[in-house]
Amino acid sequence: MIDQIENEIDSLKNQLIYHPLYKMMEQKEDLQVFMEHHVFAVWDFMSLVKKLQLDLTSTKLPWVPSSSPSAGRLINEIVWGEETDVNKDGLPMSHFEMYLQAMDQVGASTSEINQFIKNLESSKSIIDQIESTELPHFIKEFLKFTFEVIGSNKTHVIAAVFTFGREDLIPDMFIEVVKNINKESDANLSHLIYYFERHIEVDSGEHGPMALKMIQDLCGEDQDKWNEALEASKTALSHRIALWDGIANLILKPITK
Repeated sequence: MIDQIENEIDSLKNQLIYHPLYKMMEQKEDLQVFMEHHVFAVWDFMSLVKKLQLDLTSTKLPWVPSSSPSAGRLINEIVWGEETDVNKDGLPMSHFEMYLQAMDQVGASTSEINQFIKNLESSKSIIDQIESTELPHFIKEFLKFTFEVIGSNKTHVIAAVFTFGREDLIPDMFIEVVKNINKESDANLSHLIYYFERHIEVDSGEHGPMALKMIQDLCGEDQDKWNEALEASKTALSHRIALWDGIANLILKPITK
């Protein structure tokens, strides 16, 4: 069934792998626009990861054994790598924090993402919080889909979006970004290149295969679960394409601030 899903989403993945956005990032200003919007996808990725950890491991007291120890082990290893990796200087840091560090180095503004996170302390639901922002429509739709999936409480669907819509996609997608970033010569991109290269190394070598094993365990022999996993994966990829389209349009027609 893994092979069937991969075959059915192949055309969507290729739209992302060969998206024109990558070749648009020729100037530092283009990269700044990309990072200021992509950072929201870097952030909400961690909520998918943590929801899977809540569902697949024992996080309540008193502790009891997990009902899915194999999947629990996989997600704990993924969380460990995503939430407490080491940055370019060898300091423990989440991948999200590494990205913020890279944004600072490139000169990209972190004000919107920092304000967004600060506002999460309010009593609003996450969907209401997203709607109340002045973020572009394509980012709002991307974020809302993520949290609607999380709110479904269907662990196999959440795992499918994580595996096929986010984690399994990262290596191919970021290799294309790195190739273009390496052509940049008028800015110090060492933190960003480290972030991308770290993702490529960990996701293609470790996290990607682990995530495929997790979805296999969660769906098992249940055809309905596999069907839901497929549809959710397609929708996740469609939202990522819309995100890339939106960022590309901003690079072509920047907003005057």
